[in-house]
Amino acid sequence: MHIKILGTGCAKCIALENNVKEAVAQIGGFHQIEKVEDIMKIMEYNILSTPGLVIDDKLISAGKSYSVEQLVKMLEG
Repeated sequence: MHIKILGTGCAKCIALENNVKEAVAQIGGFHQIEKVEDIMKIMEYNILSTPGLVIDDKLISAGKSYSVEQLVKMLEG
């Protein structure tokens, strides 16, 4: 699974990145996590607010941060 966090460094972006890392640690397995900070690459996903969450090249959300528990359910499901 390839997970991208889209954001330039705001508090929500940092929180989402940390929560994704924790969720991945809890579920185990191999998952690639990538932080995308380049505004031009973020704009390719056509989002208006960050953070953005992309899983396997599918935009899951924009402008929302998830808890570790929510992410574990999302990644396992």
